[in-house]
Amino acid sequence: MLSVNCIAAEVKGVVQLNYVKADEQPSWFDKDTGILAYSKDSANVQQALVELSDNFASGLSYVVVANYYQLGEQNLGISQAQISYKPLSNSKFRWRARAGFFYPKLSLENVDTGWLSPFTYTQSAVNSWVGEELRTAGLELTLFSPGRARNSPISWEFHASLFKANDPLGTLISWRGFALHDRQSLNNDRVPFAPYPSVIQTDRIFHPDYVEPFHELDGNIGFYLGTHIEYYKQSTLRYYYYDNQADPLAVSQERLYAWRTKFHSLAVQHKFNGNTRILGQWLTGSSVMGDRFVFIDFDAWYVMLSHKHKDHRISLRFDKFKVAEDDIFPWDPNNSDGQGYTLAWRYDLDKNWQIGVEQHINKNAADIRATLGQKVEINQQQSLAVLQYRW
Repeated sequence: MLSVNCIAAEVKGVVQLNYVKADEQPSWFDKDTGILAYSKDSANVQQALVELSDNFASGLSYVVVANYYQLGEQNLGISQAQISYKPLSNSKFRWRARAGFFYPKLSLENVDTGWLSPFTYTQSAVNSWVGEELRTAGLELTLFSPGRARNSPISWEFHASLFKANDPLGTLISWRGFALHDRQSLNNDRVPFAPYPSVIQTDRIFHPDYVEPFHELDGNIGFYLGTHIEYYKQSTLRYYYYDNQADPLAVSQERLYAWRTKFHSLAVQHKFNGNTRILGQWLTGSSVMGDRFVFIDFDAWYVMLSHKHKDHRISLRFDKFKVAEDDIFPWDPNNSDGQGYTLAWRYDLDKNWQIGVEQHINKNAADIRATLGQKVEINQQQSLAVLQYRW
């Protein structure tokens, strides 16, 4: 706890160091076509974050998360910053609001400090993409009703948000396809991908080989709507509809396009008991850029079983993902698909220290690799040993 002028702020942090045995296929972080983060056997800082928060008697609170990443274009920055207001109430129906730069609460996987996963180190394809390209820069209003206030086993929430500055959403899954990792893009970040000729050449689409996800390009206001239902704190369902309302003809001076991206997300979780749970998420939607220069339908889902025994947690997840194109340029092939398995063991040495190992394998294909003379279909795997410290 820090005390400054009688204001107490809670400071949490997580540092993860890893040793990775990497796949031979270089990563998109190295401007290649692999869908895993690491390109060589090495020791790395996997995560380093600090979360600063405080709650005031007035009902106001704030959260700021600052991250350091060894990988990527921007190594240090802010991944979340929000201020919230939740008035005290004993009513059956209550409300709260938040504003800033934050995630919609559509994930039941990323529920640890700083939007990390407590289950695996490599996150699902669904939430890897959310962490890469999606953030709300705007307002969210929530109406909710705790079950105990109505003597009911069911609690519910309804979320509605208006936002801006997420117009390039859809760029990465359109050209690179889905990936699996745990890096969250930072405010003002730039995410690279391979220099596909159909994308970067002046006589083709003429787009840079990167995206800056959090830009406002057209002045339009996007929105999302979400519903949470919880039964006896045992079974949970979260449904979201998201539409960034972007004008696909809008383009910046550095040739970044706005992508009209909309999707449905359904996340579910059931706790069999205090130690064992099953959870999953399904994401399906579409994205268009230009005058149908690129048009994709995308679909991704995962299911995970996680069991905790004393200080041990074992989690097994299956991912499946697909992108299907239907646009006007046959020389820019954007079909991709894949599936993967992730098995992780995490052991809490004490309240601060944790060790863990993880094995991930996947099979994936991306038609656009052929434009670089690469195989369309590849098999990838990654082994991680992780030492974590939290406070």
